[in-house]
Amino acid sequence: MRNQPRLNRREWLGATAGALSLAAGGVARQARGAETKRPRIAAVITEFTHRSHAHVILENFLEPYYFNGKLTESGMDVVSLYVDQFPASGDMARDVAKQYGIQIFPTIAAALRLGGQELAVDGVLSIGEHGRYPKTDRGAIMYPRKRFFDEIVAVFRQSGRVVPLFNDKHLSYRWDWTEEMARVARDLKIPFMAGSSVPLAQRRPALELPNQSVIEEALSIHSGPPEVYDFHGLEVLQSMVESRRGGETGVSEIQLLEGDAVWQAAADGRWSYALAEAAMRAETGKSAGRLQEFIEPADGQQHPVHAILIKYRDGLRATVLRIGNVSTRWCFACRLAGKPEPLATSFYVGPWENRNLFKALSHAIQTHIRDKQAPYPVERTILVTGMLAAAMDSRFEQHKQILTPHLNVTYQPRDFRALREMGASWKIITEDMPQPTGINPGGPR
Repeated sequence: MRNQPRLNRREWLGATAGALSLAAGGVARQARGAETKRPRIAAVITEFTHRSHAHVILENFLEPYYFNGKLTESGMDVVSLYVDQFPASGDMARDVAKQYGIQIFPTIAAALRLGGQELAVDGVLSIGEHGRYPKTDRGAIMYPRKRFFDEIVAVFRQSGRVVPLFNDKHLSYRWDWTEEMARVARDLKIPFMAGSSVPLAQRRPALELPNQSVIEEALSIHSGPPEVYDFHGLEVLQSMVESRRGGETGVSEIQLLEGDAVWQAAADGRWSYALAEAAMRAETGKSAGRLQEFIEPADGQQHPVHAILIKYRDGLRATVLRIGNVSTRWCFACRLAGKPEPLATSFYVGPWENRNLFKALSHAIQTHIRDKQAPYPVERTILVTGMLAAAMDSRFEQHKQILTPHLNVTYQPRDFRALREMGASWKIITEDMPQPTGINPGGPR
């Protein structure tokens, strides 16, 4: 980052104005000096290293980024940081703060008050991912998202007002804390958004489930380790099935299986092998072969498998399956009533592994802050948080089936297509472009 020649924001926008048709509206931005005040943003983060969530979210607030093929500017200013950890190697927080004139404060309260006595920002990002934190006995990383939330809310209470709050990924590794966070946000009427980037990725092949579909069974696939990637697999699943007839009703039971037990459950009819085949085929357009013997093309090896079996309160059966060992495999398949063939898609993350996923997520967060309303229900992430905690309980308790009467989370979905990347950006940022370092969401300029 220090050695990379770069233009400042004004120079770069001027230099690229003709090529990018900025005058014709190619950049969706509010110019400095406009009548509308630019929202001031505080970011509360665990650490700021290359490709950490703080990096790949905040770079889309600090510089223009591509969303659906249009160069987009956040229209808001990151004015303060609270950083929980400064790793000895790879820390970017101090350099980025100096480069963009952002003050790093020693406490969360000071970051939200900008050193004063009252809440002084218009939106808060709580990015509690990455860093060195212990694990629970169930294998969940003890990220301090609840602590961040509590300290943010304390400032809201003291100041007598709230501003939009975004919580990156799931709310907590504990369900009781998740319930408390949800209740507090609801009671204080905090515009609250949570979740991750994957549901906003381009769907290839394109797939839109008909509204009010009767879904008989559904499945999502990822290729990462338990807990960290299971969250994404569950959220991909939930972002699709929540649109079924009647809306979301909650989950009644969860079980996590590993190894041979996964394939035995398929043989017993507890989850659909055919849906898994369809989901994997959506990724490459060809059969993945016998899934029990799947060898990851990236490294030529077999990897552990596990599955989370889910029963919803309305009777829907669903599965989150881990196959392989790449960070970019996100697939979905389902069977609709009256349709003999499965519907399937893969969620394409764009070039540079998962980094470009965060363009759409950043755009959604900015929409949340401007509109003071989450673009999709926070209940989706609340439910997924509880599902993940139950799955970790099942794994810890020798793969026991976990009854989940507490996951009676009900909600109606909202159409979030306007926040999804539809693929136009990948005609500009292509697979053969080298991934840039530093704060550079647009790629080579």
